[in-house]
Amino acid sequence: MQLNENAQIDTSQVDDRRGSGGGGIGGIPIPIGGGRGGIVGLVVAVLVALLGGGFGLNAALDGGGDSTGDNTSLEQKCSADDALQQLDCRNTLYVNSIQAYWQAELPRAFGEQYQPSKTVFFSQAVNTACGGADSGVGPFYCPADDLVYIDLSFYRVLADQLGAEGEFAQPYVLAHEYGHHVQDLLGTEAQMRRQQQRDPGNANALSVKLELQADCYAGAWARNATGTADAGGQKIFTSISEQDIQQAIDTAEKIGDDAISERANRPVNPDEFTHGSSAQRKEWFTRGYSSGDPKACDTFGNG
Repeated sequence: MQLNENAQIDTSQVDDRRGSGGGGIGGIPIPIGGGRGGIVGLVVAVLVALLGGGFGLNAALDGGGDSTGDNTSLEQKCSADDALQQLDCRNTLYVNSIQAYWQAELPRAFGEQYQPSKTVFFSQAVNTACGGADSGVGPFYCPADDLVYIDLSFYRVLADQLGAEGEFAQPYVLAHEYGHHVQDLLGTEAQMRRQQQRDPGNANALSVKLELQADCYAGAWARNATGTADAGGQKIFTSISEQDIQQAIDTAEKIGDDAISERANRPVNPDEFTHGSSAQRKEWFTRGYSSGDPKACDTFGNG
């Protein structure tokens, strides 16, 4: 993966709330046995919420809370010569690429205008319109305020504890969350929630379909990422290799519900899956990447 050093990093697409004091009121409870004690407990807590709640938290929470950050430091950092060496600046550029893709693709594929969403960088805890959240939930999208949230320290867990070390795991994570934003814009998420209420016995199966579709949307973006450009027409990515795509697939496999259960030393029970097995997540990301077309991501019709 090669980012274009001449691409302009648009920090207006990010709300930097790091150092603002957070405000997660007690954080989001993570439903696992054993709490968060010890490194294993911490990893499992992150994992279970990460992609059993975070990394697609959606509308699982109630509550409120709203604040804005101060992007002054981020703007200065991302205008410097070494901007692409900075984790937050690179992630901001990933967000720019993902949103540039959907700005053009949503009208083409679905006949709907894309409404941009900011990504909130936070540290430790944050207030959202979906409730107070802490870093333990991993990245998530809140449909109540149409924002993506991430504590960038999550990538250390992804690399050090899950073995997803490749750089391309990062834009995959963000593209998955923006897939949820697209679902929100298209009404897919709301329709799925209504179906869950009507048919609670299939609530988990419906959640899996939503998450796999977000994986597929991430794959479609990945296929087209080298065609995305900044506001001045400069390409954002100059190249994406097959090795990069394999890194995204490897990440998808490591965060499957079965892989999470095994890491937590819990029985693998497909009836409890909320995000899909490793094989399913690989399959749907690959389907999106192979086709490059989000219309191929109808998990609800093909599931």
